[in-house]
Amino acid sequence: MSVLSLIIKREFIAKVRNKSFIVMTFLSPLLIVGMSFLIGYLVNMNNAEVKKVAIHDESGIFKNDFKDTKKTIYVDLSAMPLQVAKDTASKSYEGLIYIPKVNNPKELLTKVEYISDDSPSMDFIMSMEEVIDHQLTQNNLKELGFDYDKIEKAKTNASIHLTKFSGEDSIKGLNEIKIVIGSAFGYLIMMFIIIYGNFVMRSVIEEKTNRIIEIIISSVKPFQLMLGKIIGNSLAGLLQFTIWAIVGITLLIGVASFFGVQTGAQASINPEMINAAQQEMGGTMQSYIKEILNLPLGTLISCFVIYFIGGYFLYSSLYAAIGAAVDSETDSQQFLLPIIMPMMLGVYVGFFTVMNDPHGTVATVFSIIPLTAPIVMLMRIPFGVPWWQLVISITLLFGTFLLVVWFASKIYRVGILMYGKKPTWKELYKWLKY
Repeated sequence: MSVLSLIIKREFIAKVRNKSFIVMTFLSPLLIVGMSFLIGYLVNMNNAEVKKVAIHDESGIFKNDFKDTKKTIYVDLSAMPLQVAKDTASKSYEGLIYIPKVNNPKELLTKVEYISDDSPSMDFIMSMEEVIDHQLTQNNLKELGFDYDKIEKAKTNASIHLTKFSGEDSIKGLNEIKIVIGSAFGYLIMMFIIIYGNFVMRSVIEEKTNRIIEIIISSVKPFQLMLGKIIGNSLAGLLQFTIWAIVGITLLIGVASFFGVQTGAQASINPEMINAAQQEMGGTMQSYIKEILNLPLGTLISCFVIYFIGGYFLYSSLYAAIGAAVDSETDSQQFLLPIIMPMMLGVYVGFFTVMNDPHGTVATVFSIIPLTAPIVMLMRIPFGVPWWQLVISITLLFGTFLLVVWFASKIYRVGILMYGKKPTWKELYKWLKY
């Protein structure tokens, strides 16, 4: 145990004293905060741009139906000949909406054209189609003898009141809040595994390339060396991650409050939408906060730590085995894809199944499979997970970790002294038998 602790201490100190580690520890939050404000600035610039669109309506039906918005101004060029309107629009406008003269307004369903050298956005196309549909629908109703104004007055807007069987009020959008919280925790684990798992692999490759490993391996067992590297690098990673979180959040809040600048996520939201939503919700903001506090936050945080430790150790042992088997990072690429694929699968399963059916068969199975459990299970926990599923998932995760460490140590102890040869999958399988 004393040998293992010395290896852990050596790996931790070697990592935190590294100049690049120190620089990136304090520079990364500055870069992230700066990028966030840059995105917010660019989004605000984009929202401030106003596009001018010309209209040439030969039918005389739609020219008053296209209303100006904050992003788009419509200019009627119907008085000009079509060719003159096209020439004018090509020089001074974003595009030209051409509505031909027809005998039957129904023909306009397919004959309206938008003329522009630039491809319009889907939102703009849909807004144009909505105006056309609305006007032609009115014409159809009038032809059939219906009073459109009365129909509009007769329209209703239902709002379903959500309650629980206990009688408590519930809120809309709670599932979306749960999936966002769960996804954030799962995504953090995946990124931590990828970033710091690579640290373990690079550390092994560096020592192997410098032939330092030949001296180290003479006094310690390969298994102890591999485990010490995994734990030491994980502690250094946790320290760096903690500093990132503290410095990043402090900078983000401080700079935003001092300069009154919106970040990228905030800038993409229309302030009028926020005000309208607040007025519409009224006192329900307290309900949202109450529902969030009612989530199993204690279970989520404790499981985040447990699944982080289990998932990191599981994948880091594979990264260490790969580092021992190759002589350079270039040679490691062929072995990294099978490691990354299960994590990517967990992300996709989480987003496309947990969101729709958190207690379904697919979500449940992948939250128990060790290679995907650290991501999928954390996405499921906000929806409530039976305790026996958590026990099975955690037991299998750490059991698989011990099994993988045993297999990885076999590759590690053979590959750590192999030089000048690129191993194949077949050779790695042979090393497991030694």
